[in-house]
Amino acid sequence: MIVHLFFRGFPELADLVLQASGIAKSFGGNEVLKGLSLDVERGELISMIGPSGCGKSTFLRCLNFLEHPDAGSVRIEDVTVACTGKHWSRANEAEAHKLRSHVGMVFQAFNLFPHRTVLDNVMMAPIQVKKMSRDEAQSIACELLAKVGLAAVKDRYPDSLSGGQKQRAAIARALAMKPSVMLYDEPTSALDPELSEEVLSVMRALDDEGMTQLVVTHDMRFARAASDRVLFVEGGEIVESGDPDLMFANPQEGRTRRFLRTLL
Repeated sequence: MIVHLFFRGFPELADLVLQASGIAKSFGGNEVLKGLSLDVERGELISMIGPSGCGKSTFLRCLNFLEHPDAGSVRIEDVTVACTGKHWSRANEAEAHKLRSHVGMVFQAFNLFPHRTVLDNVMMAPIQVKKMSRDEAQSIACELLAKVGLAAVKDRYPDSLSGGQKQRAAIARALAMKPSVMLYDEPTSALDPELSEEVLSVMRALDDEGMTQLVVTHDMRFARAASDRVLFVEGGEIVESGDPDLMFANPQEGRTRRFLRTLL
């Protein structure tokens, strides 16, 4: 944790934790991603904004190979997975499995197991994937649930929680795997403003601690206030990338200006 804060304080020592190069993806005849490339420094919080259907969520899913890119490569920490053509081999999948061990993913729909308690939801992956002892996994899960403000509901089932609580539980579950990078796909779009703020406050706290985070969002307030960098995506391309205040106050690209004018 201290190391992450050190990197953030001294940009010249920052390192690239994620590199995506030339990510392309088509569905049928629809070219969704047109060779997107992105370098992410350790400790950055990056927000991806853009119109619905522009490829943001597909790009996020390609970063941990929930979608197999048609071309391009992804490196996270010391694991690189490259795609050439449409063929996806067992070797590709083996490397993708290693890469996923460095990634935490939080979805719009929470994806908690309804028949397991909140505590059990957070404990499952460390026990099953990392072969951690139940006692160690429980200790980590309790610590994380306290971190996201859910210690008091750890023995309840997901159906008894609010949407904000479910999403915070999903964040705790992702953190239990000790990821290098957290990916969020519209984490607050299903929540009202008050519940959204519960989730966003956890993400801000993780940013303060130096967690690397990449967020697909339509929440322009969060993107401007909390991000180190904002990417505007349209038509399967990164149209503009930059400092949030500068981009929102004076976007350089006409497509970015039109999008922000519509929303703001």
